Amino acid sequence: QVQLVESGGGLAQAGGSLRLSCAASGRTFSNYFMGWFRQAPGKEREFAAAISWGGGITNYGDSVKGRFTISKDNAKNTVYLQMNDLKPEDTAVYYCAADNTRAKVSTTPAHWGQGTRVTVSS
Repeated sequence: QVQLVESGGGLAQAGGSLRLSCAASGRTFSNYFMGWFRQAPGKEREFAAAISWGGGITNYGDSVKGRFTISKDNAKNTVYLQMNDLKPEDTAVYYCAADNTRAKVSTTPAHWGQGTRVTVSS
C-alpha cells in the first residue's frame, strides 16, 4: 500500500519561499511518477508539477512554471516542491500524488497524500 505524507506547509509572505516535502513509503518507487497538486478555497484541484522517479523528467502547470521546482531524493524516498516568489493566489492545500504512468500522474493519479496547507499573505 502506497503512503504519501506531506510536510512543510505554513504561512509565507508574498515574494517569499517555502519548500514542501512528500515522504513516500509502502513499495518500490523506481517506476513511479510523483506529482504535486493544489486546491485553493472554492476552486477545483489543479496540477502543479510532476517528476519521474528515475529519469528526472519534469513538467509543470502554467500557473507555477518558472517559480516552482520539483525534485527528489531517491535515497530518502522523498519528493520536494520548492516554491519561490510566492503570490497570494498560491494559497491552497497542496497534495502529493503518485502513479506508475506519466499521463495519469498529472491528471488522475492513483495515490494521494492528505495535503498540507500553504497560506501566502500580501
